[in-house]
Amino acid sequence: MRPEKLDAAAIAEHLHKMEGWVLAEDGASIWKAFRFKTFAEAFSFMTQCALVAEKLDHHPEWFNVYNKVDVTLSTHDVGGLTELDFKLAARMDKAAEGRMPDHLK
Repeated sequence: MRPEKLDAAAIAEHLHKMEGWVLAEDGASIWKAFRFKTFAEAFSFMTQCALVAEKLDHHPEWFNVYNKVDVTLSTHDVGGLTELDFKLAARMDKAAEGRMPDHLK
């Protein structure tokens, strides 16, 4: 079943509940920068998120350098954001808990 594209009000409601996620200018994706203590923490986070993404059959666009992981989420099939994006974002936030230094949150 194809996910349904969210309208601006639904997107705003989801973002209001989430910390650090930013809506792209075109409104078609959300973005967050995760910063970890070490490369191993960043890679462990990515591994955990990759397993979740496979289960959801919804995959992030991400970029990693050392302790930094920048994530962009969008549902390309619908040309915007769906519940899947926010579900994966929430799971990523949970995976990052306790891994990021307070000064980098």
